[in-house]
Amino acid sequence: MTFSGMDAAEVVRVVDWLEERSVVYQVNGGWAVDALHGSQTRSHGDLDVFVDSTTVDALMEWLLGRGYSIVEDWRPIRVELRAGDRAVDIHPMDVDCVGDGVQQGFGEDSFVHRARERAVGVIGDRSVVVACAARLMALRLGYDLRPEDRHDLDVLGRLVADHS
Repeated sequence: MTFSGMDAAEVVRVVDWLEERSVVYQVNGGWAVDALHGSQTRSHGDLDVFVDSTTVDALMEWLLGRGYSIVEDWRPIRVELRAGDRAVDIHPMDVDCVGDGVQQGFGEDSFVHRARERAVGVIGDRSVVVACAARLMALRLGYDLRPEDRHDLDVLGRLVADHS
């Protein structure tokens, strides 16, 4: 099966960069679902990654040096960079002493990404830090679901049922 968009090799390059610097991060979105599944189940338009806010500038500089351009900058909420059909959607989070991250939302909203809700998945042959299945399901609440969200929820539902 051939997939378009943000490919697994590019996701692994980003994760390698983060891990080489011991950055607290968490892959989210569709790539996190596929990482928990253990294989790619659909095309991905981007990589959603939550990262320690102290690393955002350096990560952006590295991506810009690799041909990415900033297409949306809503810092401190998120910043999206794109290079052709590849995109990285960076979500800064302030990380506390136990590894929990707080991501700023719009207005007074904020989202806590607890270290205990992280799991390890696989993209390609690479282990990556992701949100656990229950957290990934919860992150899909409160907005109109797109077809890819429904697909991801189906995959997550099967994963949860298999581990029950």
